[in-house]
Amino acid sequence: MERPLTKHIKPGSAAYNLKEYKQVGGYNGVTKALINMAPGEVTNLVKASNLLGRGGAGFPTGVKWSLIPMDVDRNGPKYLVCNADEMEPGTFKDRYLLEGNPHQLIEGMIISAYAIQAEKAYIFLRWAYKKAEAGLCKAIDEAYKAGYLGKNILGSGFNLDLYVHSSAGRYICGEETALLNSLEGKRAVPRTKPPFPAISGLFGRPTVVNNVETLSWISHLVENGADWFKGLSLTATGGTKLYGVSGKVKNPGTWELPLGTTMRELLEDHAGGMIAGHKFRGVLPGGASTDFLIEEHLDVKMDFTTVAAAGSRLGTGTMIILDDKTCPVAFIHNIEKFFALESCGWCTPCREGLPWVEKMLVSIEEGTGIMEYIDLLNFNAKYMGPGNTFCAHAPGAAEPLQSGLRYFHDDFVKHITDKKCPWR
Repeated sequence: MERPLTKHIKPGSAAYNLKEYKQVGGYNGVTKALINMAPGEVTNLVKASNLLGRGGAGFPTGVKWSLIPMDVDRNGPKYLVCNADEMEPGTFKDRYLLEGNPHQLIEGMIISAYAIQAEKAYIFLRWAYKKAEAGLCKAIDEAYKAGYLGKNILGSGFNLDLYVHSSAGRYICGEETALLNSLEGKRAVPRTKPPFPAISGLFGRPTVVNNVETLSWISHLVENGADWFKGLSLTATGGTKLYGVSGKVKNPGTWELPLGTTMRELLEDHAGGMIAGHKFRGVLPGGASTDFLIEEHLDVKMDFTTVAAAGSRLGTGTMIILDDKTCPVAFIHNIEKFFALESCGWCTPCREGLPWVEKMLVSIEEGTGIMEYIDLLNFNAKYMGPGNTFCAHAPGAAEPLQSGLRYFHDDFVKHITDKKCPWR
């Protein structure tokens, strides 16, 4: 089984320096792309591969690149931004790539910037990722000294400067226009769209924002081709995926596996199953902002289409397990409290609805809730849903709430009728 993204990551060992990375084929993709391929050829290759964005939305990467106007005024810059502000609860896959092989990301960004002819690039990094920041800065310095960054890279005539921006740390920066506002030094709130970042992004210029895992694929695609990429998957969509599992399992962690690996295989074979004395009750399959799935869904393939058909989203592909010894009301309350705190406050359903939800969940958990709260929670989940808010923050928060009310309805009722939490 091929694991292109993680094969050179050795847990417990330092990341490869430039010399070590080149010894295993590093920067061959940059040489091939910049010397032997036109920018449009790189974009067409990525489109042909059907690489879907690995940040959560699953938008086709090549299509996003193709929206950048290539005849734009050469006197004004275009930008490439890597979203490394990994704030989704239960998600830790990008950290693994950032700390384990920073040169892989840098190489992918050089090729991606060449494809859209951007001469400025930024890595928007989560503030708490200090180890990743140190490793990235060291790797970028090595790349500059070796001529892979800076002026006239490899004599190709292409220039690129790459910067690490350590963010202030807000979940809303997962929304790409809020990220761009933050990068400009403004309040991190989403922008009105259109115009989209491909037309008016960072500092009003054409911009592509991609996730760490997405950009880490690019050098491998250039070297091996679209058909190779498609062959890695168990589904019609190509590639592998970094999956994670957390919760009361024997072996929590992250693994690179073919896209389309089932939840059951992830839970039982890789995470080792539930720890002794605990049984599986449910799972958030793609981080905290996805709908619960239950035991009947364990054989669902973890890909974008199949998880959606089951009633949830693949999201980041990082499963958060709910066990039978954990109160589902408290579990959901913990998630909604996070989302309420992280709301940027820009629109009413999110700013007012999430704190209202959080207060009702506290009341139910503490035994002072009333039956009407269940209807009110469902009301809020509906009106925080897609199409009712400025961005996807509140709709994401509504997913574990609405599905939790459906699958664990009896637990909510028991809290209210017994006037206490059964798990306390």
